[in-house]
Amino acid sequence: MSQSDLPRKEATVLRGHEGAVLAARFNGDGNYCLSCGKDRTIRLWNPHRGIHIKTYKSHGREVRDVHVTADNSKLISCGGDRQIYYWDVSTGRVIRRFRGHDSEVNAVKFNEYASVIVSAGYDRSLRVWDCRSHSTEPIQIIDSFLDSVMSVCLTKTEIIGGSVDGTVRTFDIRIGRELSDDLGQPVNCISLSNDGNCILASCLDSTLRLLDRTTGELLQEYKGHICKSYKTDCCLTNTDAHVTGGSEDGSIYFWDLVDASVVSKFQAHSSVVTSVSYHPKDNSMITSSVDGTIRVWKT
Repeated sequence: MSQSDLPRKEATVLRGHEGAVLAARFNGDGNYCLSCGKDRTIRLWNPHRGIHIKTYKSHGREVRDVHVTADNSKLISCGGDRQIYYWDVSTGRVIRRFRGHDSEVNAVKFNEYASVIVSAGYDRSLRVWDCRSHSTEPIQIIDSFLDSVMSVCLTKTEIIGGSVDGTVRTFDIRIGRELSDDLGQPVNCISLSNDGNCILASCLDSTLRLLDRTTGELLQEYKGHICKSYKTDCCLTNTDAHVTGGSEDGSIYFWDLVDASVVSKFQAHSSVVTSVSYHPKDNSMITSSVDGTIRVWKT
């Protein structure tokens, strides 16, 4: 993908949230997106047509993260009220609430089969929940972190957490092994490359770090943006050719994966960019911000 193919033309602005939007995510096929924020709501959109479809309300405090199943039938959300909400997408009904975190919940993910949820909490733990059982208790608690767990990624056999304690820890659930990579700086977001070989970690020293997943080797560092006090997402483009991330000054950066040069930078929002989500197939992306908007970018 050449530099000119990167999305930087604003196609649509999605408005409706009152206050900061804390996350915006494409669904699995990229036809829809979900957003959540300070106004305690989750919203479902068709970002390509600029249409708001549905609002989900039940949280008592801000909603920090949201994830939808591959078949788009269920979604999960978490936030300041310490609970994980498991929703039916079409009816907007809460199927179950999972309680157990002692403090705010920062991130949630479904596993591949949408049978299990993993949540990352301010209480220094990752917790695993079974969607199919009627128990609201976690089936596993991973509490080897020394500070708030900000972000979680899942593979078929592993749970990966990024923490303010400066580590990215990988737990192999088949053999019960833990691997820890210490980055020496608070980690506020992690994401996997599409080929699954690398972990991209956003750190609070305004640096993104790319790690080899098997060896833990630091492959590259990406700089230029500002990330010192807010949780700002990062991810790789769908071809893994570029790294993208938001900045606290409202701009979006694209870096070349290999040589870490800034290939594109533009002003996307008037305030902190909280979230970036790249389309799974097309060259488009969505970004969200403390300024209350979600913006759709095309080439």
